[in-house]
Amino acid sequence: MNSKQIRIGIAGYGNLGRGVEAAIAKNPDMALVGVFTRRAPELVKTLSAQTPVHAIADLPDYRDVIDVLILCGGSKDDLPHQGPEMAAMFNIVDSFDTHARIPEYFAAVDAPAQANRKTALIAIGWDPGMFSINRLYGEALLPDGATYTFWGKGLSQGHSDAIRRVPGVKAGVQYTLPSLEAIEQVRSGARPELTTRQKHTRECFVVLSEGADAAAVEQAIVTMPNYFADYDTTVHFISEETLREEHNSMPHGGFVIRSGNTSEANAQVIEYSLQLDSNPEFTSSVLVAYARAAYRLSEQGQFGAKTAFDVAPGLLSIKSPAQLREELL
Repeated sequence: MNSKQIRIGIAGYGNLGRGVEAAIAKNPDMALVGVFTRRAPELVKTLSAQTPVHAIADLPDYRDVIDVLILCGGSKDDLPHQGPEMAAMFNIVDSFDTHARIPEYFAAVDAPAQANRKTALIAIGWDPGMFSINRLYGEALLPDGATYTFWGKGLSQGHSDAIRRVPGVKAGVQYTLPSLEAIEQVRSGARPELTTRQKHTRECFVVLSEGADAAAVEQAIVTMPNYFADYDTTVHFISEETLREEHNSMPHGGFVIRSGNTSEANAQVIEYSLQLDSNPEFTSSVLVAYARAAYRLSEQGQFGAKTAFDVAPGLLSIKSPAQLREELL
């Protein structure tokens, strides 16, 4: 391991953890110390046979070995506990994405990070994260305006799980689709007031259990509160083979659009968009770039919890400030 490399640890090894392992391999200023898992380490198969796998309970032994720990657990059950606990021992980066709970999570992580002189970058990814930055830029640059966020086309893990819990469903996935009509309205410079139903539609691909009533399953899905009832939802019934062959990846993406006026005569539109073959791999790439920033902020003595709003863009790049001025400015 090159002594100049940033030493990274991965806590949790699902889709996100695998993505982080892949991303580190593309960043020559970083080295992977190892994966830390709640599973039996000998049962975890990593992308590289050379990647060490340890029990997550052993993490305290690596305080002086890991420069930045990337937390790859879930926002619902894992991060609310792991974030504060790990921020007391390590510089951390995580992808906490429960938008409504970010303020309280920030406070919970900030206290132990401040107390132990650690840097904690929370809620890092593409939304929250990159989309958040672009919402901020839009509002700051066009104060007389309106911001619109559209998600998709993309596979929603939460909504897919919801349809799989419907009686009569053997397997299934759900895609969120942005309304092209609504997007074009916003791109035109108009500032429409859009309802939930007008902004997105939902498309479900379902494998029925043997003997299940398709009509009853469809009705249960399209009327499900909090998930589908407020949207125009289409349900397609398919075979297990089709599901396996045509719906085995995790694409996603979306748009942030700010429509505003700089004067009565002039409308301005700012747009940022993503089109992702793999949601977890892209999120992982964002986490790894911010791990570099976390390390640099820690070296500068900037401790405590921070979000994407608090990180200067240059800190994300492997290039020096002089290179950035010469090549990208």
